[in-house]
Amino acid sequence: MLAELKQRIIAGEVHKVYTTPRILVVDDEPLLRDSLRDILQHNGYEASVARNGRDALVQIARQQFDAILLDLYMPDVHGTEVLDFIARRGLDTPVIVVSGDDSVDSVIDALRGGAQDFLRKPYQADELLKRVGNVLQRRRLELENRSILQQMEQSEKWHRFLVNSSPDFIYTLDGEGHFSFVNDRVESLLGYTPSELVGQHFSSLIHPDDISRAQYVFNERRTGKRATRYTELRLRCKACRPHNLESKSVTVELNAIGMYEETDNKFASRYLGTYGVAKDLSERKKAEETIYYQAYHDLLTGLPNRALYKDHLNLAIAQARRNGEKFAVMCLDLDHFKLVNDTLGHVFGDELLLAVGSRLRACLREGDTLARMGGDEFSLLLPKLVGSDTVIGIADKVIAALNRPFNIGNRELFSTVSIGVSIFPEDGETGDSLIKHADIALYHAKTCGRANCQLFHEGMSAPLSNRLSLENDLRHALERDQFVTYYQPQVDLNSGQVVGFECLMRWLHPVRGLISPSDFIPLAEETGLITQLGDWMLNTACHQLKTWKELGLSPVRLAINISPRQIEQPQFVEHIHTALNQHDLHSSLLEVEITENLIMKDVEHTVEKLKQLSAGGIKIAIDDFGTGYSSLTYLKKFPIHTIKIDQSFIADIERDGDTSIVTAIIAMAKGLKLNLIAEGVETENQLAFLRRMECDEMQGYLFSEPLDAQAATALLTNHVSLAASSRS
Repeated sequence: MLAELKQRIIAGEVHKVYTTPRILVVDDEPLLRDSLRDILQHNGYEASVARNGRDALVQIARQQFDAILLDLYMPDVHGTEVLDFIARRGLDTPVIVVSGDDSVDSVIDALRGGAQDFLRKPYQADELLKRVGNVLQRRRLELENRSILQQMEQSEKWHRFLVNSSPDFIYTLDGEGHFSFVNDRVESLLGYTPSELVGQHFSSLIHPDDISRAQYVFNERRTGKRATRYTELRLRCKACRPHNLESKSVTVELNAIGMYEETDNKFASRYLGTYGVAKDLSERKKAEETIYYQAYHDLLTGLPNRALYKDHLNLAIAQARRNGEKFAVMCLDLDHFKLVNDTLGHVFGDELLLAVGSRLRACLREGDTLARMGGDEFSLLLPKLVGSDTVIGIADKVIAALNRPFNIGNRELFSTVSIGVSIFPEDGETGDSLIKHADIALYHAKTCGRANCQLFHEGMSAPLSNRLSLENDLRHALERDQFVTYYQPQVDLNSGQVVGFECLMRWLHPVRGLISPSDFIPLAEETGLITQLGDWMLNTACHQLKTWKELGLSPVRLAINISPRQIEQPQFVEHIHTALNQHDLHSSLLEVEITENLIMKDVEHTVEKLKQLSAGGIKIAIDDFGTGYSSLTYLKKFPIHTIKIDQSFIADIERDGDTSIVTAIIAMAKGLKLNLIAEGVETENQLAFLRRMECDEMQGYLFSEPLDAQAATALLTNHVSLAASSRS
C-alpha cells in the first residue's frame, strides 16, 4: 500500500527531496566557509554560502534550502537570531550548528531554538557528511509523512496508517482521562502494546515526579493558541532502550489539544477528551549530555578537565571556610614526557597518559579530585587535610606508583613525576592563587632534579618574579638599544701583535646596570630570543669591521659566538654571507665560534652547514675545547680552523701545576694542523708555559681586558704589542 501511495504523490511535494539537495553554509570565516562548500559540492550536494548572519537572513527569505549549516558567533547577527528568524517564518528547514563555541549553554539554547544537530569545530569531513546525510534523510521522511497526510486526511483508513507509522507517540483520552487510542509507536518507544494502555488512566504512564505538571498538560482541555505546546515530560517505560535503562523513563515533548463536539446550542460544545502528540527527545537529551561531558572532561583520559577542576576547587574553598578546614592543591607534571612523543609518537604518548591516569586514580582517597589540566600535566585536589604530613605521604605514594615501569605496546617505559603543592589558606585563599603557587612549587621541583615534591613557600616567588621581570626586559632590550659590544684582543705570541678580537655582548640595563652574559644568555636560549641577539651581534661585528676598513687599519678577524638555535635556522649560512656582502667585507675576516656540544647535537646537519661556511672563506673555531664530549673521529670530519683551550685548564697550570690536559690539547692541535688559542691567560707563569709549548695565540687579562669599540680602535691604530707589554 505504501508503494502505491508513493506513486500517487510522486508528482507532489515529495519529489523535491529526491533532487540534488540544496544546502546553505553560514560562516563569517572565509576559509572554513569555502572548505565546507567544497566538501559538500564534492559529495554531490548543491551548496550556497552566506558570509554572515545578515546575508543568511536575506538568502533564507528569498529561497528554500534542504538544510543549513550554521555558525553561532558572527559579528553582525548571532546564529540564534537566524534560528529565531527561521522559526518566526514557520520554515521547516533543518539546521545543523557547526561551531567551535565552548559555551555549553549557548549550544543547548541553539538546540532548543530549533537546531536539529550540533557539530563541534574542528570536525572530520566524514563526520560532517554523516550528520548532513542523517538530517536530509529525516527531512525526506518528514516531507513524505507530510505529503502522505495531505493525501490521506479525508480517509480514516489512511489516517490510521499515517498515525501508526508516525515517529511520534499519538494518543487520545476520553473525558475521564483514560486512553481511548494510542498508536503503534508506543510499543517501540515505551515497550507497551496499544491494547495494554487503552482504558488505562494517563497517570499510569507519567513519571512520579512529573504527575503534578501532567495533570494540566497531558489531559489538555484548551484549544487553539491556549493549548499545550512544547512541554517536556517523562513517560515511564515498560521495556526501556539501553540509554534509558538507568532512569527507566523517556523524555518527550508534548503537544496536546482539547477535542469538542458541536451541539445544537451554538454557544456551547461538548468536551470529548484530549488529542496529543509526544515527540521523543532521547537523541536531543543524549546530545546535550554529550556536550556537557565534553565541556567538563578530558576526552582522552575521561578525567575532569580544568573547568570542572576549578568548579570543585571553588566548592572546596567554600566548604573549608565554613568548616575551618585545610586542603591541598597538588600539581603534577611528567618528567621528559616530550621525549616519548618525539621518539615514539603521540600514540605511545596517549597510551602512557592513560596508564598514568589509571595509576594516579589508585592513589586517591575518597573525596579527592584528579584532573588532567592539559598535555602531561595533572592536578589533585586533596580536601580535609590534618597536616602537611598527609600531603607528603600522598606525594610519596604517587611518586612510588609512577616509578614502576609502564608496558606500552610491548615497550617498557619509565615516567617519573615532579610535584608542587600549595595549601589553603596559608598559600592562597582563591583558586587562581592556589594553582599559581602550586605551579611555582612544581617549577622548583623541576629545578631540584625532578622526581620530587616541593611544598610552596613565599621564598619561591622571588626568583621566578625576578626571572619573569628579566625576561620581559630582555624582550625590549634590543629595540631600546641596551646592548653593547666589547672586544677581547687575541694576540699572536710570535709577533706580539693583535690578530683578532672575540666579540662579547653585554647588556647595559638602565636599572640593573651591566648584566653578565651568564645571566641573560641562558634565558635568551630558553625563550628563543637568542636568534635575534645573534643577528644583532653579527651585524654589529660586520659594521665594526667595515669601520676599521674605512679607517685604513690593518685587517684583523672578529670572532662571534653561534648558538644551537641559530645554526638550526634554515637560512643560517645565507644569512651570514648576506651580512658580509652588505658591508663589503671579505669572508676571511669573520670567525664563528661553536661549542663541542653543538657539534655533537646534530652531526650531519651541523657539519654540512659548517662546510658551506668554510667553503665561503669563513673561519670555524671550537670554543671551550675539552669541556664537551666530541671525539677525534668527528673532529677530523669537521672543517675546523681553530681550537680554543678552555680557561679552566689554563687556570690548572697556576693552581696545582697540572699541565697534562693542556699539553694533550696542544699536541692534538698541532697534529691536526689547527690554529690554537689559549683562553683566560692571567699570569706570567701561564704565559711562560704556553710559550714553551709553542701555543699560537692567547687571550686573557694578562694581555688586556675586553675593550669597548673606541678603545679597540685605538689599540689597532697605535699598533701596540701586547705580548711585549706583558713582559715589561
